[in-house]
Amino acid sequence: MTDRFDARRFAALLRKESLQILRDPSTMLIAFVLPLLLLFLFGYGVSLDTARTRIGLAVQDSSEAAASLAGAYRSSRWFEVEARRDVTSLKDELIAGRTRGIVVIPSDFGQRIAAGSDAPAQVITDGSLPNTAAFVAAYAEGVRATWAEGRALERGVRLPPSIVPLPRFWFNPGLESRFALIPGSISIVMTMIGTLLTALVVAREWERGTLEALMATPSSMGEFLATKIIPYFVLGLGSMTLCVVVAVFLFGVPFRGSIIGLYALGAAFLMPALGQGLLISAATKNQFVASQVALLTAFMPGLLLSGFLFEIGSMPKILQGITYAVPARYFIPPLTSVFVVGDLWPMFIRSILAMLGFGLLFFGLAFRVTRRRIA
Repeated sequence: MTDRFDARRFAALLRKESLQILRDPSTMLIAFVLPLLLLFLFGYGVSLDTARTRIGLAVQDSSEAAASLAGAYRSSRWFEVEARRDVTSLKDELIAGRTRGIVVIPSDFGQRIAAGSDAPAQVITDGSLPNTAAFVAAYAEGVRATWAEGRALERGVRLPPSIVPLPRFWFNPGLESRFALIPGSISIVMTMIGTLLTALVVAREWERGTLEALMATPSSMGEFLATKIIPYFVLGLGSMTLCVVVAVFLFGVPFRGSIIGLYALGAAFLMPALGQGLLISAATKNQFVASQVALLTAFMPGLLLSGFLFEIGSMPKILQGITYAVPARYFIPPLTSVFVVGDLWPMFIRSILAMLGFGLLFFGLAFRVTRRRIA
């Protein structure tokens, strides 16, 4: 290889790599079919929204007050209620996972209400699912408190004044989780395309024996790496465009930012994704090993340590420190902002600089490893 740049040779190599991508069905499958499957999975199959939860209701009292409270639980939009007289059969349902909690109205409930004393109702939840258990307990108490307040007003009883919060949710008033999940899933798609596909590039050349033919050409190392990267860069932006169109027009995710901001973030994120994939490809020389390393070092951290599914602030301190080495951490918050908030360029610029820094690091390492392997 030589260090001289030749435009005609570069164009020929670039055309050769582009045609190779177009003729490879697996590449087109990963670039355009897999993104749609992931979007449909996160758009329809994964939801963090609070839905109706199935609970058991044990009404052990036949008084009017007990029947009224039972009716309040049945009419709640948060619960799907299965009412019975005894608790034993409902406990079996809870253990089997068919219900998420049990509300027990005790046999002396009506007497306590008539006497004007405290009339507690027991709430049993499954502690093996802490988030669901906390939700069931909180909303069961909310239904009871609302019922008690309404009953007191009906009887003309004045309750002490209480503080009532009036929440206001900016940017996502309906608290629909898909407005965050779908933009986040676009980053996972771009990680798959940028890192996984690129990780197979040089490894495929080694396996097929075509790298020796490229080594015999007078192309420079920079030309060689650039022709491996540019087609996948364009492919990644094309896949991102497809995902954005599907997110906006099919899933109804708002797009309040600018096209310039979107593509600036996408192009910056592809730098570390492509650089990491090229580094893996040059270091492994084997497509299977390269794909496994790409999944373990790019896809899994991007899914679990980027803030996409789990809040970084709720992670242990050591994991919070590790997240700073995950490029997707710097891509998901500004990408979500482009969709639901708008352009926040001070935030965008910080994230773009961080991603470009990772890209320079990965490309520098890939250049050294590739040169050493070829030499």
